[in-house]
Amino acid sequence: MVLGTASHVGKSLLTAALCRLFRQQGYRVAPFKAQNMSLNSAATLDGLEIGRAQALQAEAAGIPATVHMNPILIKPTSDARSQIIVRGKIWNQLTAGEYHQGRVEELVPVVRESYEILAARNDIIVLEGAGSPAEINLKAHDIVNMRMAEMADARCLLVGDIDRGGLFASLLGTLELLDLEERERICGFVINKFRGDAALLMPGIRAIEERVGKQCLGVVPFLHELRMDEEDSLGLPSRRPTAWSINSSASRKLRIAVLRLPSLSNFTDFDPLLAEPSVSLRFCSTPEELELADVVILPGSKQTVDDLEWMRVRSLDQALREHAKRRLTVGLCGGLQMLGVEIADPYGMEGNGSAPGLGTLPIRTIMGRNKITVHAEGTLAGSSLFGEKLQVARLRGYEIHIGETTYLPGARPFATLKRKSETNCTLEDGCVSEDERTFGTYLHGLFDEDTFRHEFLRAARSFHKLAPGSDFCDWKQHREQALDRLAREVGRALDLKTLFEWAGLQYDAERLLQDGCRDKLG
Repeated sequence: MVLGTASHVGKSLLTAALCRLFRQQGYRVAPFKAQNMSLNSAATLDGLEIGRAQALQAEAAGIPATVHMNPILIKPTSDARSQIIVRGKIWNQLTAGEYHQGRVEELVPVVRESYEILAARNDIIVLEGAGSPAEINLKAHDIVNMRMAEMADARCLLVGDIDRGGLFASLLGTLELLDLEERERICGFVINKFRGDAALLMPGIRAIEERVGKQCLGVVPFLHELRMDEEDSLGLPSRRPTAWSINSSASRKLRIAVLRLPSLSNFTDFDPLLAEPSVSLRFCSTPEELELADVVILPGSKQTVDDLEWMRVRSLDQALREHAKRRLTVGLCGGLQMLGVEIADPYGMEGNGSAPGLGTLPIRTIMGRNKITVHAEGTLAGSSLFGEKLQVARLRGYEIHIGETTYLPGARPFATLKRKSETNCTLEDGCVSEDERTFGTYLHGLFDEDTFRHEFLRAARSFHKLAPGSDFCDWKQHREQALDRLAREVGRALDLKTLFEWAGLQYDAERLLQDGCRDKLG
């Protein structure tokens, strides 16, 4: 089990790396996180919702993601209230107090059953904790850290983030706040995100090993430009983006601004665009930051009406309307809903009442009680994008949304889709503005498909009279290479022989070396 001294210390990626390493050694491996709090979710092949990090870990393990890998997903709807997803479906809407003090115990049997289902199918399960196991205010009803470790009888590895500072105090403090039996489950620790002179670190490592009686199993370097799925918005850049400069060169990068909404969800939609050499993408939150953007994308939102109000307070609604008159705009999921005329929420699923949209697209959305979570594929409704003829027809992605959008007079759909969970049923999706400068869709993962993404960039560059891009990213290959790089670097840094012994498995160093050689040749 991978535990951390805090959130965002690298638990999710280290778990993914271990899944890859066990797989490379020929073992059947699966990830497991009993409870995840994240607005960044994924759809399983059978149309259920789990945390994005567990979907990535399943990918690293070379198996399809299932709800048993993340039986409980908590999606915050405000500072004190959350939507609780149990095995991929909405279970309840609760305050933090209601959940932790009254309802969480009901879900322990669900967690246990999901773990046992996975354990029966695999040689090893790599469990991931949440936040810190030493949150003593929540410990009585914590079902994701030490209680889960005991349930699975797991040996634990504690991860600390040296890039944040205060590493040794974090390691010591975490262990000191655990009970004796819990401390004994933690067999060692890992220092993550290290950059600098390793020699300067060694005195501290020796001192903390002696102080806590645990061994350091390795120091993992800070991995630049890895671009793997982040679990939550802590992974987004914290600083205000540097302003774009005026550049009249036809070969300059396409400037894409993504609104950094307070309830931004599924921001991994934009990872493929970030990997494109011809794109400069930034997360923006003020009208000034949008001024030189060629394309503005309104992303998904867990609180669509609240985020609309946030935009109005900052005059972003006016800036977006002005932008749409001259340049290009895209709305994904909640962003599609925002571009419409009105959003109504009669059942209080994400708020109360109704709110006017930006009015860019002739659509209206009503929030319903049921969530749609499904993989889908289809075709573009038209033959052009942004007024440019396209050489692609097929689209693929997944839907995760509450709300049904209806067309008003003059509306033109963006695509015709077939949901994979529904046979012989097609439906119209999204909308395109009359001037073709704006489109919206419910499809997450739209940019994951290389063909569509490359045509999207070609059309956007042509609209702005920019030269065609000369270099493009192969996203699927990029992900495989990134996972292999992650596993390779973690494998080099950690004492894998000891880790495998903890799991009662044999470790073949020669096999890993051969896999590394094949990676380089590939």
